[in-house]
Amino acid sequence: MDESDPELEEFATRMFDMARAGETGPLVAYVEAGLPVNLANGKGDTLLMLAAYHGHAATVRALAARGADPERANDRGQRPLAGAVFKKEADVVRALLDAGADPRAGSPSAADTARMFGHTEFLEWFGEAAPPA
Repeated sequence: MDESDPELEEFATRMFDMARAGETGPLVAYVEAGLPVNLANGKGDTLLMLAAYHGHAATVRALAARGADPERANDRGQRPLAGAVFKKEADVVRALLDAGADPRAGSPSAADTARMFGHTEFLEWFGEAAPPA
C-alpha cells in the first residue's frame, strides 16, 4: 500500500473496518474485484486476522474460501487461530480449523493459548490433552 496516497489509504482503512465489522458481502465483492485477499495493515493484521479476532466466522470462511492464508502471522507473530482461541470465539476457531489453520503453529500457539486460559473444548478439538484439574 502506498501510504503517500490518501485516497488509497482511506480505501484500505474502509476494507479493514469491513473485516472488523463482519461485512462479508461487500468485502467479498472487493476481493472478487481484485482486492488482495491477504491485504495487511501497518501492523501486519490481514483481513482474515481482523475478522477472526472480532468474531466473524462467516467472513473468515468467505475469505478463506477465496485464498486468505489462515497461517499468516501479524508483525507481533500472532496468528488468527490463537487470537480466536483467546477471544473464545468457537465458531471462528472451527472456521479456521476447517481452513487448515495449525493449532500448534506460532508462539504462543492456539493450543498453548487454550491451555493458558483453560479452554478445554478447544484442546479437545486440537487433539490435545486437557491440563490436569
